[in-house]
Amino acid sequence: MTEITKVQLIEQLHLWNSQKIDNEQLQEWMVTHYDPPEVEIGLGETEWVVDAMNIIMNEYELAKLNKFKRESYQFALAFLDSDENNFEQYKYYFVHDGFLD
Repeated sequence: MTEITKVQLIEQLHLWNSQKIDNEQLQEWMVTHYDPPEVEIGLGETEWVVDAMNIIMNEYELAKLNKFKRESYQFALAFLDSDENNFEQYKYYFVHDGFLD
């Protein structure tokens, strides 16, 4: 079983935010690592982190490349650090404010 850790996801987001990879490369990483059904996401993380990881990876996987916004980086990091008290708020910021409409 292959695993995607929170650290691996953050590393890819850092590479993208620092412009070491472009939108297409970030999306390609998401598609390559998130699509296979045998991939375990966030093993050992809290329910909130696993849900956030799934949402983040799904959004970057499906969004059109020209809809990516740099602001989504900060929203994604905040979302990954959320807990049951602020999960919905950070989810909203990431999904609604992190991409162009």
